[in-house]
Amino acid sequence: MSVGKRIRIKRIFNIASGKTVIVPLDHGVSLGPIKGLKDMDATVNMVIRGGANATIVHKGIVTSTNRTEGTDIGLIIHLSASTSLNPDPNNKISVCDVEEALCLGADAVSVHVNIGAKTESAMLESLGKTAKECNRWGMPLLAMMYPRGKDVKEDVKTVMLAARVGAELGADIIKCPYTGNPDAFAEVVEGCPVPVVIAGGSKLDDEQTLAMIQGAMKAGAAGLSIGRNVFQHKNPEQFLKAACAMVHQGISAAEALKMLNQS
Repeated sequence: MSVGKRIRIKRIFNIASGKTVIVPLDHGVSLGPIKGLKDMDATVNMVIRGGANATIVHKGIVTSTNRTEGTDIGLIIHLSASTSLNPDPNNKISVCDVEEALCLGADAVSVHVNIGAKTESAMLESLGKTAKECNRWGMPLLAMMYPRGKDVKEDVKTVMLAARVGAELGADIIKCPYTGNPDAFAEVVEGCPVPVVIAGGSKLDDEQTLAMIQGAMKAGAAGLSIGRNVFQHKNPEQFLKAACAMVHQGISAAEALKMLNQS
């Protein structure tokens, strides 16, 4: 890993714990201004107060990540896009590149690849080219790797494959779905030579989300990349503080739930 990548990765990981809590805020392209993403300045400031290590946003929202309070936070610019109105929303195309992200102040970039989709080949080609550019510029690359497509199941084998493909093609960090229990997800982590963080997926209740976080960390995950379960929570800042305590301090799901109930 280049010096540039090592320096930038430290901006999106907690140096003491070696873990990261990332809050994706890129849903506006696919879903529009949904609850929690209408006032981006307020949302970003909330994420900072909650203790997250980084956010993920699209290039046009970068100005909203210029914090107006609190400490600094890592900036990951998402390079992929599709909308929910697309006849094939699994087809992610490039809408930004590494050089542009660098000019915008990014600490890392992310791309989205749907393994098993009709356009998998094009997305893999884009991933490979982006990895090459990231190596050139010393930019860390997070690859969101999801098994998605007709008759594609999101089981342990397909998640293991998706994670491994991302690493094989040059990603420095993999984001993928949690496979339901610590033993199964440990297989994903063990089969991937770069750090793995879990995706949050659809909206869950507190106990389900905290159990997922606990299972992922037990399995050896490098952290979280959870969006809607944070910014659409009834008390997002406190929920994020509880999640960060689980990741960085190792508290249990029960202790985190107690933190929430006391808020």
